[in-house]
Amino acid sequence: MENSYDEDYRIQSFDMETQNLLKTALKDPSSVDLKEVSEVIVDHSLKDRAFSKEAGHICYNIVQVKITVEAQQTSSSVFRYNLLNRLQEEFKAREETRKRSVQEWVCYVTFICNIFDYLKVNNMPMLVLVNPVYDCLFRLAQSDSLLNEEEVDCLVVQLHRIGEQLEKMNGQRMDKLFDLLRDGFLLQEGLSSMSRLLLLEILEFRAGGWSLTDSAHQYYYSEVAD
Repeated sequence: MENSYDEDYRIQSFDMETQNLLKTALKDPSSVDLKEVSEVIVDHSLKDRAFSKEAGHICYNIVQVKITVEAQQTSSSVFRYNLLNRLQEEFKAREETRKRSVQEWVCYVTFICNIFDYLKVNNMPMLVLVNPVYDCLFRLAQSDSLLNEEEVDCLVVQLHRIGEQLEKMNGQRMDKLFDLLRDGFLLQEGLSSMSRLLLLEILEFRAGGWSLTDSAHQYYYSEVAD
């Protein structure tokens, strides 16, 4: 299997039984309980932000495993169905999750954006995820979230990763999101210097067509490093 080393590295934090389950899913998804696989991936993503950044790639590889065409179509549909159901459950409980643990909330946002980035249907992002992903990003753009550097960092990282894709799916919502970010940058009291820098960078990033000039990149990232 391609990238087997990378996949082993990403799942090595699991117990051996779970590692074997995921390794089997990555080789022959039709031979395992795909609902259990999706539950394991989501559960771990909510606890481990590093894993949540890579989980979309693992899900993509499960969907893309080259088995018989009929089995692949069935497995892909079953896996996506169970994964989306679980994402919907967590989405409905997002405010409770945030109140309980900002870290878990940030992991969820990272994970759903990762899934949006990796899992495509006919080479297009899944439409069913567009509004939930936007809703999560809008929540991160609210006043109380802008006062938390962890949430601001999460917001900016996700916009770097999928902002351009999202804008193509719904440009009006992206305009409204950036109106919030601009207001937050200009008007939010108590904003930390790091949060202010991150917001300014993402405002310039989008204004530049989702890219930064070399000089702007050097400025912002030297500031972050300092």
